Amino acid sequence: MKLFWKSFFSKREILGRVRGFTLIELLITIAIISILAGIVLAGASYAQNRGLRSRAESEIKALETAIENYKADNGTYPQAANSQALRAALMPSEGKIYFEFTKSMTPPNANPSDPNQPILDPWKNEYQYRFPGEENRNGKDFFDLWSTAGGETDEAKWIKNW
Repeated sequence: MKLFWKSFFSKREILGRVRGFTLIELLITIAIISILAGIVLAGASYAQNRGLRSRAESEIKALETAIENYKADNGTYPQAANSQALRAALMPSEGKIYFEFTKSMTPPNANPSDPNQPILDPWKNEYQYRFPGEENRNGKDFFDLWSTAGGETDEAKWIKNW
């Protein structure tokens, strides 16, 4: 039994000098934890961005439905040069309200029912609206509605209704 204990513990442990972790062991542990934390944070960032994209897609579809309802009642799409004018058309102070804007689609500390506020995407950038839309895409009687998805310069990454 004595031989087992001698082979199991080092001489220092037998003499009563129990050692802690070496500097190399601590550095390797810290490096491994750092790598794992980086992987987790990168995955969380990707998931958050996918959630924002999904929300923007849903908001564009809901706005698209509201704009189509506006056209059904008025015979044409809203004549709006920007998202403030679009908000005013979809949520007039009098008459039929076509879309109830949420607080998340409104600038901070602004009233969502204020028709003079821009319509914000999940990245807090303004949604873009154009009527008539770009002619070479769908003809003449349609509109374009899009988000730059957080300021993307690559149009292929934008979230749009076309």
